[in-house]
Amino acid sequence: MIMKHFLLLPVFLFFMVFSLSAQNNKELSEDTTIIAGKMVIINDDEVLALDAENNIDSLLSIWYIQRALQDTSIFMQAGNYDVPEANLSDEVYIKRIKALPCIIDLPYNNVVRNQIIYYTQKMKEKAEMILGLAEFYFPMIEEILDIYDMPLELRNMAVIESALNPRAVSRAKAKGLWQFMYGTAKNYNLAMNSFVEERFDPVASTHAAARHMKDLYAIFGDWSLAIAAYNCGAGNVNKAIKRSGGKRDYWDIYPYLPKETRGYVPAFTAANYLMTYYKEHGLTPKQLSLPSHVDTFFVNKLLHFEQISEVIGIPVDELRNYNPQYVHNIIPGNERTYVLRIPYEYTAAFAENEKEIYAYKDSLYFNPNIIKQIAGRGAVSSPASGAQIIHRVKSGESLSTIANRYGVKINDLKYWNGIGKNNIIRAGQKLVVYGKSAAPKTTTTAAATAKTTTQKQSTTGKTITHTVKKGETLWSISQKYDDVTFYEILKLNGFSEKQKIYPGDKVKIKI
Repeated sequence: MIMKHFLLLPVFLFFMVFSLSAQNNKELSEDTTIIAGKMVIINDDEVLALDAENNIDSLLSIWYIQRALQDTSIFMQAGNYDVPEANLSDEVYIKRIKALPCIIDLPYNNVVRNQIIYYTQKMKEKAEMILGLAEFYFPMIEEILDIYDMPLELRNMAVIESALNPRAVSRAKAKGLWQFMYGTAKNYNLAMNSFVEERFDPVASTHAAARHMKDLYAIFGDWSLAIAAYNCGAGNVNKAIKRSGGKRDYWDIYPYLPKETRGYVPAFTAANYLMTYYKEHGLTPKQLSLPSHVDTFFVNKLLHFEQISEVIGIPVDELRNYNPQYVHNIIPGNERTYVLRIPYEYTAAFAENEKEIYAYKDSLYFNPNIIKQIAGRGAVSSPASGAQIIHRVKSGESLSTIANRYGVKINDLKYWNGIGKNNIIRAGQKLVVYGKSAAPKTTTTAAATAKTTTQKQSTTGKTITHTVKKGETLWSISQKYDDVTFYEILKLNGFSEKQKIYPGDKVKIKI
């Protein structure tokens, strides 16, 4: 029977469950007490700072946002904290958890019960999205865990860490499916440079996570402690063991763990429950447009997503989805061998046209100046399309109006600037815009069009002089001539990318 004394517990533990960082840990409150059954009551005045807007990829973000939007939380009524009402009895939950095919010991108590209730009753939409993503990511994760002879139920740690979002970024800058901090990722040889962020690579990061968890298990010899250490670090778990008098059971060291970690193992139990018994709670995996099979190619040369897209017709957005580690749409295969993943329906087309794909506009896509620029600043995502500018958001502007102004796609604008699903931008915020966006759209009169056409017909194969008109930019000038690019104009005239031009200036054009 669950004691009434435990009713205060779940509210405060919910603040702790899915924190993705071990930073800013605080010492254990002296007033925290252990009670029967190895449960803990945390003082009413203990409050953790929340930052939902900057932590939107963690599982509890929806709950955090809900708290911020409501006068009272889902657990708070008349100043009292109430355990959410369960649809099932404790006996049913206990029986189901015992039946889970898991090697790792999965405890049941108030903390676990309330995690399960939250998953299955309070965040159904998010849970169904996770279930849909699991159909795509779990087979890959399980295959890798099997390679390292690891318990397959560890796959559910990715549910806790990132809600199976390979591009998740925490407030503390932990990244990817497994939420690696920079130092840990470096220790496990994940590539992180101007072109590649392998923490975003589901396969590479899962290999690293499996090795990391195997190392933690070798240290503690207990999966619950290893799982806790994955969240807060082996050092913090060792401190908790020491403070407990040398005890090595998770619930014995529970009150001595960082606040952000105490709910981590209970959350792991709840995630295992959700992924097994979701049907019993009326949950249905969300149908996502993810392929049933993805093929892998090894890349040993520079390759741009737009080369692939233009030759075989696969949308660039799809290539991004299956290869999120290439942050500028470029695979730097000239440095080392990298992998390219594409849906099976494009496999034959890629294999048959591989030479053509690599050669397609290669001198344009891999202009040495642009490659150097990316390596130095990491700011350009699609160098072949044109120059970059920085747009400062004005009051009243939206992503739609900005994208329309520069003639780019909203999704591209979001991608270049790391803008999430909320589409939130603020006045004064700086946005990177590139390609055709190097200048706002301009209107060309019929007379100007006719004149430009005449120039094209009469000056083919020659170098001409273009007189700059009011409102023209080097980019807009390049668009008036066939087979003339922005970068060719720069090179011919000895201009830099930031070159300013004024009405009456002369610009050489080679047609």
